[in-house]
Amino acid sequence: MPTEARIRELDQRHTQLETRIEQELKHPSADTLQLAELKKQKLRLKEQIESLKRRH
Repeated sequence: MPTEARIRELDQRHTQLETRIEQELKHPSADTLQLAELKKQKLRLKEQIESLKRRH
């Protein structure tokens, strides 16, 4: 997969995770463990995106 396409795919997944996190935070009984895992996933995606951008 070309680098640009991979960056777009990862960026799309990053945006989806951000939306899920925002939705979870709207609930008064938000699952803190679930939120922590979503945030870790989002951070990993961001790191992958930045790494690919540096190499590109």
